[in-house]
Amino acid sequence: MTPVRKRIQPGVGGGRLSKIYVLDTNVLLQDPNSIYSFSDNEVVIPAVVLEEVDSKKRYMDEIGRNARQVSKIIDSLRQTGKLHEKIPLHNGGALRIELNHRSFHQLQEIFVEKTNDNRILAVAKNLSLEEQTKENGRQVILVSKDALVRVKADAIGLVSEDFLNDRVVDVDHIYKGFLEIYVQKESLDLFYDKGEINVSDLANHPFYANQFILMKDALGGSSSAVGLVDSTGKKVKKLIFDTQDHIWGIRPRNVQQTMAFELLLRTDIPLVTLTGKAGTGKTLMALAAGLMQTEDLNRYKKLLVARPIVPVGKDIGFLPGEKQEKLRPWMQPIYDNLEYLFNTKKPGELDAILAGMGSIEVEALTYIRGRSIPDQFIIIDEAQNLTKHEVKTILTRVGERSKIVLMGDPEQIDHPYLDEYNNGLTYVVERFKDQKAAGHVKLVKGERSMLAKLAADLL
Repeated sequence: MTPVRKRIQPGVGGGRLSKIYVLDTNVLLQDPNSIYSFSDNEVVIPAVVLEEVDSKKRYMDEIGRNARQVSKIIDSLRQTGKLHEKIPLHNGGALRIELNHRSFHQLQEIFVEKTNDNRILAVAKNLSLEEQTKENGRQVILVSKDALVRVKADAIGLVSEDFLNDRVVDVDHIYKGFLEIYVQKESLDLFYDKGEINVSDLANHPFYANQFILMKDALGGSSSAVGLVDSTGKKVKKLIFDTQDHIWGIRPRNVQQTMAFELLLRTDIPLVTLTGKAGTGKTLMALAAGLMQTEDLNRYKKLLVARPIVPVGKDIGFLPGEKQEKLRPWMQPIYDNLEYLFNTKKPGELDAILAGMGSIEVEALTYIRGRSIPDQFIIIDEAQNLTKHEVKTILTRVGERSKIVLMGDPEQIDHPYLDEYNNGLTYVVERFKDQKAAGHVKLVKGERSMLAKLAADLL
C-alpha cells in the first residue's frame, strides 16, 4: 500500500487529476489542512463527513477547534466556485463535496446498519464502481485514521490508506537522546583524563547538541563512559551530575536515569523531554529535581506540575466540590509521588506541607492557557496525550528563567486521534532534537518494582 505522505508529482496523467481520495471525518479532525496533502489529485468529502464535523464544532477542546478550522477553510473555498462541482486547490488538486453516490444498495447485504462510517464507505464504493465503467477511470482511495474502517474497505474491495502526513517521524527513527558507540581503549582513557573528547575522534558523523554518548570498549572490556555533546556539537564532555549524589533522597538506578538527572539539573537546558514506559521513574525524578532547585537552591520561585485531563476507561462524570477537590482524582499520581518524596504517612499530612510551603502548584492543563509563567520549574506529565497545537500553546507560555519538563509514554495514548508518531510529546522531541536549548532521554528500564516491570513488558 502506498502511504499518503508520498506525494504524486504534478502533471501525472497528462494534466488530468490522477486519483480520487475520499476523506473520512477523523482525517479532517486530526489535520484541518489535510485537504492540501494530496498534490494534484481530487479530494472528495462526503456530505455525511460535513455533518459529523458540524456536530463537533461546539466542543471546547482540540477536536472542536479543528472542526471549526475545517469549517472556515471549506467556507473560504466557496469563493472559488461551487463546492459540489469541484473547485481547484492551490496545490494543483481539486476539492469536491459529494452529495450523490449515497446509495446503500451495494453494501446493504454486507453492512446492515446505515452508520456514518458505512455511509462514507458507500460513497467511496459507488465512486469506485462509477470510475471502473469509464475508459480512463481513476483509482478511488478511502483515507481514514480508523483501522476498522480500513478493514471494512478492504472487505468490499475498496483501496484504503491511513493518513500519515501528520506523523512527525517514521517508525524506526524516533530519537532516543543517547547513542551507544564502541571506541578504542585509548579514547576512553583520554576522556577520563581530560574530561572531554572531540566528536571527530569518536565518529565520522555529527551528533546533536545535548545528545548523550555511551562509550564502550571496542575490544569487549568492562570500561565504559557516559558523556554529553556540548552546545557546539564538537565536543563530548563529562556529566556534571555525580551518580553518588542524591536528589531529595533519590539516586539513579541505571544509566538513563543518570542522563535524565543531568538534563533536569542543568540551568543551560530550559526544555527537557523524558519518555519511557510506566515505572521508569520519569515523574519521581522530575519532581525531585524540581523540589531541589525550587526549595533548596532557590533557582526558581515555584514548582508547577500539570497534566492533561484525559480519562482512562469510562469517564466517572461530574465530581462534587471546589476546583481543587475536583482535580484531586486526576492529579493523584502526582500526589502519590510527592507523598513518597516527603515521606508522609498520615492522611492530610501532605496537604498541610504543601499549604505551608506555598511554592508548589498542582494544576490541570485546562487552566494554563493565557498565562505567562516566568521563574518556574514546570512539569507536564502525560504529555503524550497532547496534540501538536496544545503542546505549542504550553511551550509559548513559558516565561524568562523558567525550565519546562515534558514527559510521558508515547506508546500509551488515551487520546482518540493520536498515536505514537503524531502526538505532541513526540512532536517536541523531534522538532527540538537539534536545538541546544533542549535535551531528551528515553528511559528504557523499569524501576518501580519487578511486577510493574513485568507488566510493562508483557502487557
